[in-house]
This record gives sequence, C-alpha cells and structure tokens, in this order.
Amino acid sequence: MATTHLRHQLHLYGSKIARLALVGGVALLVPLSVQAQKKSFSKASRSRNGTVKSVTVNNLPGYDDRWLHLGMYVAPNFSRYQIEQAPGYPRQGVSANSVISPGFSVGFLGDLRIGSYGALNFAPGVSFLTRRIEFKPYGYRPADANDPDDIEDQEIGSTQLDFPVLFKLKSERRRNSRVYLIAGVKPSFNIGGRRKDPEVNLLRAGTSDIALEYGVGMDLFYPFFKFSPELRFSHGLTNLHVPGNDVYSRSLQSMKSNTVTLYLNIWSGR
Repeated sequence: MATTHLRHQLHLYGSKIARLALVGGVALLVPLSVQAQKKSFSKASRSRNGTVKSVTVNNLPGYDDRWLHLGMYVAPNFSRYQIEQAPGYPRQGVSANSVISPGFSVGFLGDLRIGSYGALNFAPGVSFLTRRIEFKPYGYRPADANDPDDIEDQEIGSTQLDFPVLFKLKSERRRNSRVYLIAGVKPSFNIGGRRKDPEVNLLRAGTSDIALEYGVGMDLFYPFFKFSPELRFSHGLTNLHVPGNDVYSRSLQSMKSNTVTLYLNIWSGR
C-alpha cells in the first residue's frame, strides 16, 4: 500500500521525542518528590491576619497501610519495530523504514505493598497492536515524481496477552498526591496475529516476546478512588523476525518491539 513521506519523518523523530519526554518528566517530578517529603501530610490555608480560609482534606486515609490494592487500566500506545537490515539488503533492491502506529491496551492492576515506599506491581492485560514497515526501492529519493507509488507498506497486526511484573518506588504522599518511578519486565504472548492481506503483507513476526519497561507516574487521591496517570517505555529483547523467501523478509535480520504507553490507572478506594 502506498504511503506518504510524512511517516518517514515521524520515524526519524518519534523516538527522540519520546526519550526527551521521559527526561523532562523525571526532571519535573523529582523535585516535587523531594519537596513532598519535607511538607506536612495536610495543611490549612490562612490569610495574612491568620484566619483559616480553607483546609485540605486527606482523601482515602489509611489507604497506604493496606498490603494489597486492586484496580484496572486503559492505555493508548504508540508502537513500532526496531529493525536491523540484513548485510546484503542492497542486493534485494529495497531498504526498510519502521513506522510508528497507534494501539490500545486494557487490563487489571494489583499492587503488593513493600515497606513504606515500595510496591510490587502486576498488570495483566490485552494489547491490540498494529506495526508497519515501509519498504522503498534501494536508492529511493523523496523528490522522485512517483515516490508515493514506490513505497510498499508491510503491516503486522497482533492481539497479545501481557504479564508485566514491575517494582514501584514511591515518594512521600503530599496531601492527595505523590509521584513514583516504575521499572521491570513484561512477557507477552501473541494470541491473534493477523495480516490484513496475506498475499500483499508477506512479512511475519514471532509469537512471544519479553521486554524491559520503565516509566514515571503520579498518584492522585480522590474520595472514593485513586487515579494514576503513568508514562511507560518498553524495549523488546526478543528478535521477532521470522525468515522467509519473500524480498521483505530477506532484507531484514532483526525486528524488536518498541512501545510508548500512557497508562490511565484507576484504583479501588476500598
């Protein structure tokens, strides 16, 4: 399928923007974490003459004393393959470019308390992913008159079960909020691989993967639940490339998953 040159530009800069977003998020949230440990758990707002104007109420008191917390999540994501071309790919007459594509995940949450500042996080779920790789004629130039027609799009869709196990390091709670860092591993198993048109989409991928994950998030306490937006990065360790006789498979030697996910976590207050 023909595509535009805009996707090629997105591939060039998407991963750089994602890494800058993580660094910026950590840079902003870490100072908040330090300040949180220096402030009281609740605070009254006073006017200049000392009159109390308002009092911040601590939502879900005693929440952190429980040993187990349960919840659920929805998570939009952006994913692509980190590819390496085969040493002799010029002889195949094509060059490859991985394209960032949107996806979606849903699942359940479990936090097992470890001390005052740690937790072991389990988040089994289902992910619906579509990854694309563009193949261009070797020596392709964007200025060519027929460049959209010269690009072939290989699309691999998958429905996978995820079983991430991660460690969470939390800051001191500052009234009704706190920040945390999270990292661990995520095994995944493909249960519904699909190709839009098998006669055109010849490239195939493996059915199981394991990835390193890390990210940053914030807990926001409400009267009846806790909401935790979280930005997480995932880097696959498994080579998912399946050798084949077609020109697309022969031009590659490695395909590893690479995903950026925004988790919207909702935790039960009971």
